[in-house]
Amino acid sequence: MTIQEIKARFGIIGNSPLLEHAINVAKQVAPTEISVLISGESGVGKEVFPQIIHQLSPRKHGPFIAVNCGAIPEGTIDSELFGHEKGSFTGAHEARKGYFEVVNGGTIFLDEVGELPYGTQVRLLRVLETGEFIRVGSSKSQKTSVRVVGATNVELLKAIEDGKFREDLYYRLNTVPIRIPPLRDRKEDIHLLFRKFAHDFAERYRVPAITLSGEAQKILVDYRWPGNIRQLKNITEQMSILEKHRDISGETLLTYLPPAPFSNLPVLLKDESKGGGDFNERDLLYKVLFDMKKDMNDLKFLVNEVIHHSDDPQWKERNAHLISKIGSENISSFQTSDPNVTIQPLMVQPVVTVTPIQPHENVEESLSLEEKEKEFIKKALSKYKGKRKHAARELGISERTLYRKMNEYGIHSK
Repeated sequence: MTIQEIKARFGIIGNSPLLEHAINVAKQVAPTEISVLISGESGVGKEVFPQIIHQLSPRKHGPFIAVNCGAIPEGTIDSELFGHEKGSFTGAHEARKGYFEVVNGGTIFLDEVGELPYGTQVRLLRVLETGEFIRVGSSKSQKTSVRVVGATNVELLKAIEDGKFREDLYYRLNTVPIRIPPLRDRKEDIHLLFRKFAHDFAERYRVPAITLSGEAQKILVDYRWPGNIRQLKNITEQMSILEKHRDISGETLLTYLPPAPFSNLPVLLKDESKGGGDFNERDLLYKVLFDMKKDMNDLKFLVNEVIHHSDDPQWKERNAHLISKIGSENISSFQTSDPNVTIQPLMVQPVVTVTPIQPHENVEESLSLEEKEKEFIKKALSKYKGKRKHAARELGISERTLYRKMNEYGIHSK
């Protein structure tokens, strides 16, 4: 089956080389039995690729099930995945098969696999390595033949560093990685997707299809689309319903596009334009501080290299570019005759321009990330009157993660 045939069969729209590369990897890995990890931002369409892998595999006649790991409470996820025996916990009135038992001979898609509790990760690793599992409340090991396809929109290597994800499980799942490109890296596909969505919604709501002016097309393609395909589809549907004039101008389109947030900000830092009215300009200062920390570490390494090798002519010749970055006039001020003395290059400071803070603002506030995280959680809960589902969406985390953070910080919703 060709890539074009795969796109037609599974409803994939686009001709981006990055997208076609991901499809080609899925096509090549499908006939094998190895595990696959699909990564990509939220809204890029990761859920289609497990279907491709399953339907092009020898297991295509077996069952297929998709499990959202982030939507299952931590206390019941082991039972959902591996089953339980009667009386194994309160409410277990009868024995129940888990997904790995039900899908024997087929494929299981674990979406948001990075949200799995640490204990469940151990059980999953055993299934991947030996094909064995044990029901909750049982001591009998059972065999299953299941192919696992995982998906995540979080950086699992960072989760490993934080002690939230097992390194051995990561490498067992990540036998063949497939990265789905974000929409901003598929600029040639954006207008094509818009036209498809506009046509679909015109048929659904029985109205003429909307079109874009030249200016609107340029705005559409240049926008960063933080919500990817899901956001594009949502905005197209809004305009299809609300706009009386079917030719959309650039000015009209801009009213539907919220300013894209900074891509390098911490996950809890939200753009004020998204509705978080309590987030203000001082949040930009935190981004500057995060960037400065990395720059200062690089600068210290650079200066120390110059200090310890400045008397070596050969080193100077090989690393003239380093010396030029520091400036020869600064090197002499760092010299010392005592080899036991390490001079910290604190006098070399990067120039950072910060917008002056208005007199009424209080700048003496904690820079603790933990305190800021706690503050944002409180603001999100207050904004949505204690509704955790909406607050979690605003913060960009799962509802289960929000619940754990609330317990950790002693935050109670109203």
